[in-house]
Amino acid sequence: MNKLILLTITLLGFSNCLSQKSKPISEKYIAHNKGKVYIFWGGNRDSYTKSDIHFKGATYDFTLYDVAAVDKPKGWHVDYLNPARMTIPQTNFRVGYFINDHYNISIGLDHMKYVMVQNQSAQITGNYPAIYNGTVITNGVVDLSDTSFLTFEHTDGLNYINSEISRVDDISKIFKIKDTDKFQISLTEGAGGGILYPKTNVKLMDQARHDDFNVAGYGVSAKAGLNLTFFKYFFIQAELKGGYINMPNIKPTFDNADSASQHFMFFERIIAFGGIFKI
Repeated sequence: MNKLILLTITLLGFSNCLSQKSKPISEKYIAHNKGKVYIFWGGNRDSYTKSDIHFKGATYDFTLYDVAAVDKPKGWHVDYLNPARMTIPQTNFRVGYFINDHYNISIGLDHMKYVMVQNQSAQITGNYPAIYNGTVITNGVVDLSDTSFLTFEHTDGLNYINSEISRVDDISKIFKIKDTDKFQISLTEGAGGGILYPKTNVKLMDQARHDDFNVAGYGVSAKAGLNLTFFKYFFIQAELKGGYINMPNIKPTFDNADSASQHFMFFERIIAFGGIFKI
């Protein structure tokens, strides 16, 4: 009997040890990203390289060289939160899905704005109406500050509709952050591409001002950023994004036979606010 009791106690102890070893360790919610969806909304500032702009129509075919442009910032403004006026500032919208703990795929809109600097002169070659020779065009240089020849903007806007694949890495340990369910710091980097769907506002020479949406070309880009996540579900993300835009199909007038084209590099600075949730 004593041997039976001793054997029973031994087996119970062994079983208890096994159950303790097999019991799953409680992990923080933030430890795994697979299956999570995120969404963010924010604003941007933009810089552009100079570009050559080619205009072609029934009575003209000319190129302006090294044309400078700037963005059109709104600054800190309630329009970022006003549903009726959200497209007026320079904004960013993105929704994504984590396919595993580190990688996510997303689709979004980078709503930039591009404004040709009016107070500049540019070299011009090709065929253009003779009436401008000797007035705003002298020795192959056009004075663009005289708005009678050209005003040129993508201000509603320079819409880059793109998909991205991005990687995210938790670097909280570097800053000795232990409770990442309360606060987490991550690095993110990625690359993407998509189409350009600008609303181009142009007044070319003596033609009527044209302002309409059009699929004008494509873009590719790469980015790096810092993500700060608070209380598991909410985050602020800062990104630096650069890329190449090629638009061979810009519509400068109401005549479908008229066209313009340009390509340039861009550099975007983004601050966005968002949420991340498991589905």
